[in-house]
Amino acid sequence: MEKLNIHTPLPLLALGFLALLAAMWAGLVRMGWNLPALQPILPISHGPLMISGFLGTVIGIERAVALSALPATIGAKRRWTYVGPFLTGLGALTLIIGVPGLVGSLLISLGSLSLVLVFVVILRIQVAPYTITMAGGALLWLVGNGLWLLGWPIYSVVGWWSGFLILTIAGERLELNRVRRLSRPVQMIFLSAIGLLLVGLAISLLRFEFGIRLSGGGMLAIALWLLRYDLARYTLKKSGLSRFIAICLLAGYGWLAIGGGLAIRYGGVSAGFDYDAMQHAIFIGFVISMIFGHAPIIFPAVTGKPVPFQPIFYSHLVLLHLSLLLRIVGDLSFWLAGRQWGGLLNVVALLLFLINTVRAMRSARSTPTAPTVTPLEQPG
Repeated sequence: MEKLNIHTPLPLLALGFLALLAAMWAGLVRMGWNLPALQPILPISHGPLMISGFLGTVIGIERAVALSALPATIGAKRRWTYVGPFLTGLGALTLIIGVPGLVGSLLISLGSLSLVLVFVVILRIQVAPYTITMAGGALLWLVGNGLWLLGWPIYSVVGWWSGFLILTIAGERLELNRVRRLSRPVQMIFLSAIGLLLVGLAISLLRFEFGIRLSGGGMLAIALWLLRYDLARYTLKKSGLSRFIAICLLAGYGWLAIGGGLAIRYGGVSAGFDYDAMQHAIFIGFVISMIFGHAPIIFPAVTGKPVPFQPIFYSHLVLLHLSLLLRIVGDLSFWLAGRQWGGLLNVVALLLFLINTVRAMRSARSTPTAPTVTPLEQPG
């Protein structure tokens, strides 16, 4: 364990970003761009690489760093929390190089099990609606990976993966909204929306189309709640990083609402343009927009290097949303060129995000101590 150095965030983060690059390449191949597939199973690994290999690994690292930030007498005993992102990163690597069999899905499933155990620790520290929500997201990821490991097709488990990300983000936002002292009825509306999503996913195991429509209703309800009650509505009036984060969040909530609406409209589609529109409204429009907004805060906590806000950050944000709009319009109108160029520009936006982030880190004149992030107080 020590020799592998898996409790060091940076090598694990590198595995996560390798998964992101491979996922983007695979996505372009799937969309019809004339690129070599590199190895036969890479195109069909696009979803697992993006969701579990990249996002799952990064979230696992974030949780491990958060627990390590606790007092030494507590955090020093929890280096095992880095095992999860190590396994998911390694699983992604096996998918990238084309290791045959179920090795990749098994490693990723074990990595998601580790994240569930991390949340067991978090719940022992504090039981609250937001910690329960985020723990529920980790459990959805484990269930989805378990179904994938058992041979279920990706289209039938991707809803569980999206539930993992939606509940993780929604739980963090609920935590940060504690300062607003939301009334009990407002909190119950939030939990009811979460419940609708969960019931829909459970039903989808037996009645796939109806269950997806129901979970889409839950997504729509969560998005509307966030648009109405999230702090981003108020920080939008500020300047600099606060406004940038607010714009990222509000735009993301809008795309989540669109994704939920498309799920209600199209139900259990398993492929094609409608499926592409539904999934990428959620995974690009909602999830990636959240990453853009939180990167200047999360990355310093993980890497120990500051990411000072720069106005150029708006370039990758605007490009992401305009290109996604082009892609969704192309999907829904069966306009192949619009879909393909929208997808290509999605990739360009992500690459521009990486470039802008690295430039901001390099431009920092000093390297202050990374902010302390506890498992129960994620930055917003």
